[in-house]
Amino acid sequence: MLRGEEEKGGSGGDFRGEDGTDEPAPAAPAPAGLAPSPPHRYRHRERAPGPGPAGMARDPAFVLRYLAEVEELAEDVLAARQQIVDLDVKRNRNREALRALHKDPEPDGKAMVCFGNMFVELPKSRTKEMMQKDQEHLDEEINKLRKELRVKVNRLYEAQGKAELKGFNLNPMTAEEMKLINRILEG
Repeated sequence: MLRGEEEKGGSGGDFRGEDGTDEPAPAAPAPAGLAPSPPHRYRHRERAPGPGPAGMARDPAFVLRYLAEVEELAEDVLAARQQIVDLDVKRNRNREALRALHKDPEPDGKAMVCFGNMFVELPKSRTKEMMQKDQEHLDEEINKLRKELRVKVNRLYEAQGKAELKGFNLNPMTAEEMKLINRILEG
């Protein structure tokens, strides 16, 4: 349906005359010298079935609930992606700080560490331990969020009536599994 049709009172799949009935509008007078054209009957056309159940197009409450559900699922997916990005930025900052501590020519000194909005001076060995634990925690959290994201994306696709993503649930092989594969391949 064109945008202008809705504003003029047209309904897209329903052709009606000016008076709102199925009767055609009265024929306009023919220009001079031409025979009047015969009146045409407007035919009622059924609306093509859209996505979802057959009655969805006719029940605005159902459409509203459906759209609200899809919107909520999409917001969950976007929020999870943003959280992964934020944690990844934090993980990269930790990695940079750990690398700077490893390159420091004075390994036994103290380092200034920022906790929230205050700085604390700690021994570098203790700082490295804390940052490595934080790095491990961030890795675990990111992996957990990625697994949850897969489930959320599949729920969103299901709600939209799309097929489930193929190959999205793959997991990388562990080092132990790779060693076993290499042994098998070597003979």
